[in-house]
Amino acid sequence: MNPNNTDSKVRFLTTTALMTAVICILGPLSLPIGPVPISLTNLALYFTMYILDTKRGVTAYIVYLLIGLIGLPVFSGFQGGPQKLVGPTGGYLIGFIPMILIIGPVIKRFYKKRVLSIIVMEAATWVAYLFGTIWLKTSAGMTFQAALAAGVLPFVIEDFAKIVIAGIFGPVLRDRLRPFTRVE
Repeated sequence: MNPNNTDSKVRFLTTTALMTAVICILGPLSLPIGPVPISLTNLALYFTMYILDTKRGVTAYIVYLLIGLIGLPVFSGFQGGPQKLVGPTGGYLIGFIPMILIIGPVIKRFYKKRVLSIIVMEAATWVAYLFGTIWLKTSAGMTFQAALAAGVLPFVIEDFAKIVIAGIFGPVLRDRLRPFTRVE
């Protein structure tokens, strides 16, 4: 981004804020099935990485976390506040940051290579799973295997479906929105 280009600054702020709003809208939509609910947060993040670059994607997600941290109900189940970040699902929320950092550069360079993008999104999701499982184990006093069974295994298939959906439709969204989201 050229720091002297006002249009680029406005575009950066606008597109980042827009994707933060999308995450805030989809994030609370969830289905409680145990200590970790089925949520649309990761789907919103997969699409965010097609629409924004890595820097703006991380920025949008961190703003979402801050909005939830101050208490606005943007986390799963329309909850907010610091207890959500330090509770059983906090590790997954934090784990999404390295997930974004892994996905972003690959999508930026190879977004039209759907199979590669799907493979990378799946691998990066396992990084978030690892953060979440370790955090769930610690916060809930579970064994690693019990935390994996409660916090990952119920989600593998539905998360893969979200990844495939993003892998199919993400490149289309990126191409259609690129004139509006490109920052020079």
